[in-house]
Amino acid sequence: MLNKYARAFFTRVLTPFAALLIRLGVSPDAVTLAGTGGVVAGALVFYPRGEFFWGTVVITLFVFSDLVDGNMARQLGRSSRWGAFLDSTLDRVADGAIFGGLALWYAGRGDDNALCAVTIFCLASGQVVSYTKARGESIGLPVKVNGLVERAERLVISLVACGFSGLHKFGVPHIEILLPIALWIVAVGSAVTLIQRVVTVRREAAEADAADRAVVQGGETR
Repeated sequence: MLNKYARAFFTRVLTPFAALLIRLGVSPDAVTLAGTGGVVAGALVFYPRGEFFWGTVVITLFVFSDLVDGNMARQLGRSSRWGAFLDSTLDRVADGAIFGGLALWYAGRGDDNALCAVTIFCLASGQVVSYTKARGESIGLPVKVNGLVERAERLVISLVACGFSGLHKFGVPHIEILLPIALWIVAVGSAVTLIQRVVTVRREAAEADAADRAVVQGGETR
């Protein structure tokens, strides 16, 4: 849902900014690299220190580069396999930094091994969820499934909860509970999404194998 509606909305909003960057001679790849660098810096500098509000502000500003670079490429007519590869690869780096920063907090001053483990599971399962789709498509399967919690949902749930949890340092009572709740939601949702994709790939693979056998058998009978 977020991929379909929110992405379309922000793409329209950010189109003038993308056009400005093009006029300034900035390349889509440069925006991709800068955006990822900003997300990684925001996550690994602020989150391990428990500065969830300011860390989230920094990360959110740079997360929008994921929409800007694609918008620039379309305006320039330069959509390419390399750009898609770079964007997808650096998305994984950014996700790893966000959940890695939270894991460092819980392993350190946050002092909660259970939540550290949940955060690491969010990190690992998010990577595997992305891999299952990429691997399925690489062997010629469509992987037609809308998972329960995909990347957009993981980011929105985690970052919104982080940002609001950070308001605890501004005197808002008990709001820090939002982050553990969000991490559990992302962990469970990612596990469900992984199962959905594995089941879909298994079904599509069986159908493709059956179709191949039918073609072979048909050729032999002729």
